[in-house]
Amino acid sequence: MINNVRGSKDSISMDQKHDERMQSHRCHLLELPWEDVLVTHVFCYLPLRHLVSLQRVSKSFRSLVQVYLANCRKFDPAQTGPNIPKEAFCSMLRHNQVLHHLCVSNCSDWISDKELLPVIGQNQHLLRVDLRGCVLLSRHALVAVSLSCPRLTHLSLAHCEWVDSLALRSLADHCSDLRSLDVTACRQLKDEVVCYVAGKCPALRSLSVAVNANITDTAVEEVAKKCRELEELDLTGCLRVRNQAIRTLAEYCPKLQSLKVNHCHNVTESSLGVLRRRNVEIDVEPPLQRALVLLQDVVGFAPFINLQI
Repeated sequence: MINNVRGSKDSISMDQKHDERMQSHRCHLLELPWEDVLVTHVFCYLPLRHLVSLQRVSKSFRSLVQVYLANCRKFDPAQTGPNIPKEAFCSMLRHNQVLHHLCVSNCSDWISDKELLPVIGQNQHLLRVDLRGCVLLSRHALVAVSLSCPRLTHLSLAHCEWVDSLALRSLADHCSDLRSLDVTACRQLKDEVVCYVAGKCPALRSLSVAVNANITDTAVEEVAKKCRELEELDLTGCLRVRNQAIRTLAEYCPKLQSLKVNHCHNVTESSLGVLRRRNVEIDVEPPLQRALVLLQDVVGFAPFINLQI
């Protein structure tokens, strides 16, 4: 009996020592190095909306998330959900000076120069900026991007009708490393400024001047001759572009991979055929293929046609 009691006490003592050892080896999340471990190797894999929620846990977690936001290289409010309040946007980026990628298209309903300019001004290492659909901005936003972001490589200004020729010239003068530019539906722009951008930014790989009736063969041919590395060109809805511009593209842009010419009624298969033979992806079907599709819609089936005749 005495031996059993003694053995039971020894067992309890060993369990206690094991628990103490486990306690001594246990590490709480906040005890890990914040900037060297948590910010760099943990938080970068978490969706932004989860980090925003994490701030509500405690003051320590709020401080940790603020450290992360001050050091994050990419910011896309879409990761927080369908809408982000103006105050939250300003608070999240107040101390960040190391952004490489900024997307605010999800804030288009409310973002103005007042909210954007301070962020642009303190982030001179930006490489990618997406302002799609931000109709409340002004040309001052584009000038700020031009002056503050000399290393910029990708810029989207789609459906920003406030973009004018002078602001775009400023961009071309200060951001010669530009690789991708989207000025879809920027209807103030004409051939002259597109030609100017092509001359200043010969490294362009992707360009969209879609939905702009001011663009003619003059701009397209200048882009083809000056931007020999061009891979993607969107001319959707450029009603004044003709076959001659497409032939010039085929001649001067050997790396072209994608061309969009839907609703370009003066562009025909006589010029597109050259690019098709080079396996360039074109958003308009060949005439015979389009006829077969229409016929199938009408009669409900596609008849057999011997294409070798």
